Amino acid sequence: MSKQYKELKQLIDDAKHICFFTGAGMSTESGIPDFRSQNGLYRQNKSFVDIVAADFYEQYPHEFWPLFKEIFHIKMLHQYKANTGHRFIAELEEAKTVHVITQNIDGLHQDAGSTNVFEIHGSIKRAHCPSCKEEYGLAYLNQSALPQCTACERLLKPNVVLFGDAIHQFDEAVTAALSSDLFIVLGSSLEVAPINQIPLLVSRYNRTNMVMINKEPTHYDYLFDLVIYDSIGQVVANL
Repeated sequence: MSKQYKELKQLIDDAKHICFFTGAGMSTESGIPDFRSQNGLYRQNKSFVDIVAADFYEQYPHEFWPLFKEIFHIKMLHQYKANTGHRFIAELEEAKTVHVITQNIDGLHQDAGSTNVFEIHGSIKRAHCPSCKEEYGLAYLNQSALPQCTACERLLKPNVVLFGDAIHQFDEAVTAALSSDLFIVLGSSLEVAPINQIPLLVSRYNRTNMVMINKEPTHYDYLFDLVIYDSIGQVVANL
């Protein structure tokens, strides 16, 4: 085992409260594509940002849903399974306090068994009625091209944070990050605001041990005490 992995193992062994911050790299290892990289395939000359936007849903909900389902492959989500990284994080709960702040919307952290998960960008597996707020699961969303509320008959709004929406659970996520004694970023380039400010806050106000694990360098690597350029699966295998 290399010096870096020995150091990482020691940090994890010594920690009592670990906060993981996970990005697209966590999901891609389960075979889920990075949705933000799919610009250009959409109809009506609209980009990813144009379609996955609160304004587009509000103005054209009937056009929104087919394109939204095409982008996120909702009907295929049952094929994706939690990977070794998800399971590793979940298993740590047996011995430590663990919180997960995730940019991902696939619910795989919960599928693996993690219980303290902040889904900053929401969840693809649920939608709600804008009028009565009734929630519906993935099975119901896949029953029709235009899922609507059974009571109000309004088209549902996905629980994914659309462009123009406020992100979810930001304050709670910051509190978990600042109370941890080990903060680990897994598979995120930290390019998405405002949640890329969380590592900055940890660095400034917590002064805890910070670890970055990503395949490629990021603009925030200087914040971290330990930086490992590798896949999450390989990191877990080495540990």
